[in-house]
Amino acid sequence: MPAPTPWGSGMWNWMRRGATTTAASPVAVPDLPPVAPRGHMKPGPYRALHDYLRKRFADNVVLTFEQIEDLIGVALPAEARTDEAWWSRTTVVAADPSSSDSWVLANRSARVNLPAQSVLFARLGSERA
Repeated sequence: MPAPTPWGSGMWNWMRRGATTTAASPVAVPDLPPVAPRGHMKPGPYRALHDYLRKRFADNVVLTFEQIEDLIGVALPAEARTDEAWWSRTTVVAADPSSSDSWVLANRSARVNLPAQSVLFARLGSERA
């Protein structure tokens, strides 16, 4: 006969059997509002620009056209050097991937300075942007 324990015979029997527990009853989970889908940058030359902007701590990042071309490994299209509208797209359209996805998905806006051949990428929601 086993020696008496301070927990009583019920504890000893439970330990000999093995710790078995009954299954918990299912808990109702309240319906949560849908979360807005987050896009993912597709592979391609502009992926490097996206990764660079996403990893920058600064709220504002200024890059020259030459620096952007060094990052992406190809020349910017002619429209990027002459047309402000090329930099103005602010939404991601899954059916129509675009170079602007690189800064939009990095949570930034782009403001081009054509004479200076540079772009200010400002973090969206920043009070200093």
